[in-house]
Amino acid sequence: MEQAQYSRLFSFLWNIANDVLVHAFEKGKYKDIIMPMLVLRRIDVLLEPTKDKVLERKEQLDKFGVTNQDQTLCMASGFPFYNTSKFTLKSLTNETDPQRLKLNFIDYINGYSNDVLEIIEKFHFRQQIDNLTETERLGTLISKFTDSNINLSIKPVVDDEGNEIHPGLDNHTMGTIFEELLRKFNEENNVTEAGEHFTPRDYVKLLADIAVVPIADQLEPKTTYAVYDGACGTGGILSIAQERINEIIPDSNIHLFGQELQPETFATCMADMMISGVLPQTGYSLKGTPRKYIAFGSTISEDGHAGETYDFCISNPPFGTPWKEDLRKKGLKETEKKKFTDSRFNLEYDDNGEFSFIPDIGDCQMLFLANNISRMKDTPLGTRIVEIHNGSSLFTGKAGGGESNLRRYIIENDLLEAIVAMPEKMFYNCGIGTYVWVVTNRKAPHRRGKVQLINATEMKTPLRKNLGEKNCELSEADRRHIIDLLINFEETPESKIFDNEEFGYWEVPVLRPKRDKEGNIVYKKAKKGQEPEIEYAKNRNECERIPLTYPGGIEAFYENEVAPYDSEARFGEPVLGYELSFTKYFYKPVELRSLEEIRADIRDVEARTAGMLNKILD
Repeated sequence: MEQAQYSRLFSFLWNIANDVLVHAFEKGKYKDIIMPMLVLRRIDVLLEPTKDKVLERKEQLDKFGVTNQDQTLCMASGFPFYNTSKFTLKSLTNETDPQRLKLNFIDYINGYSNDVLEIIEKFHFRQQIDNLTETERLGTLISKFTDSNINLSIKPVVDDEGNEIHPGLDNHTMGTIFEELLRKFNEENNVTEAGEHFTPRDYVKLLADIAVVPIADQLEPKTTYAVYDGACGTGGILSIAQERINEIIPDSNIHLFGQELQPETFATCMADMMISGVLPQTGYSLKGTPRKYIAFGSTISEDGHAGETYDFCISNPPFGTPWKEDLRKKGLKETEKKKFTDSRFNLEYDDNGEFSFIPDIGDCQMLFLANNISRMKDTPLGTRIVEIHNGSSLFTGKAGGGESNLRRYIIENDLLEAIVAMPEKMFYNCGIGTYVWVVTNRKAPHRRGKVQLINATEMKTPLRKNLGEKNCELSEADRRHIIDLLINFEETPESKIFDNEEFGYWEVPVLRPKRDKEGNIVYKKAKKGQEPEIEYAKNRNECERIPLTYPGGIEAFYENEVAPYDSEARFGEPVLGYELSFTKYFYKPVELRSLEEIRADIRDVEARTAGMLNKILD
């Protein structure tokens, strides 16, 4: 869809709220009406051509007493959903009496198959029908959404000669409209939740390319590949990834799986997945357990795909978001995160018993990364994880803490292929810089034992008009540049390559002799015939960070860096940690101005000041 067509469609939808709901509803309630109607009309318009066929087939099935009618009615409708009510949204516009319209509208909604009814329930739309009826806005609202000047179908509208009048509205453009409407509705009401779950199309294309292009030569036709997004939002990442794999391997069979927490976003995702024909059915069976392709609930505490593995895990999880509600669902308090037992986040490693990835309660993004790590396949292709994070995932958490442990596990098991630093202002409601983690359990031989850092912060194209916070995009050339850097795996000003050990360090507490109130050194109680030993104490704020790459290790560091300056100090038990720093490797100091330039500026200021002083004295 071209930008001009998109803008007209968006303006039309935005104006429905201002034309129909104004003075009857609070602005904060607009989205509770417009969003479900948008999805409802998107489904309704697809069923219009086969409406009579579905009703005829329904009558036949009832006549012969057939109770399990879903499969037959879906075949009649041509989609994995149907509506057995005699009404369509367009036919409802013929009713002028508000009360009869309300009854007919409810009958229309109740005629949908169970999957669509679930979508409607997630929007809590039934609560709004009474309000729309009381204010006599229901009829006008339906008329607006069925206006021939807009097309919410995935199929284009054409004239009698086959010329396109209105283009079809694909899944990701629908997600863009959903996000922009949500953002504008929330701006009107000073709410800032928009942008938490949606990734712009240009960014999603890069994620799909990073996942697929480097291993394109390993993908095979007529093969099934599974793509998973544990924070799938409206499903944009899944649909773009599917498109990209199909472009490279046209005969491949792609299965999409995901999970979403927000009810309205989940409903929109489910609707578009069904509309696009991505989901042949909404349920499937794994080991005899019925499940859904797109699960509802929190991936952290209500794993909708427990025990499953995938070929590609591509996600933009929430960052800077507390996960205390997940603890509450498990019957735990905020202070009891150590009791949060889940094999995705706790495992035995390095012969030290339990090894936890549990992060700070204030940010859940590393849990999503650990969740994806647990989804890796043990196959020749393995699994590629491509996940967006903010900067804190690179370094937050102390050595031995959950965040550091996860980084350690990934790097020590040689799973980290690359991290790409992205430009700022890439998201609609988030101006911070982000980082793309590329993790795989099937590294190419020449990459083994290495990590690539790519600085793509300047690889962007300015937008002519800002979209919320978003002021730039990734053009096709920008994306190609990043992919080339990733595939070429060479040292350049934007690409740095390091051994895995570069990012590890020992955090060693510094011990000092314990002293009594008089300042005398305290000794341990000695056994008979032995010399008493000094008792050392640890200051929790005093420690040394020793790189794994330091020549000679901890002992050499003590001899070279500590003992010459503090002979009393001793080292305590070291703890292994891992962190990454883009600033360290890509920092470019600001070039100082020359003395000639500074002198010239001073002389210029002096000349202008002297002239002003002469005017004042004269």
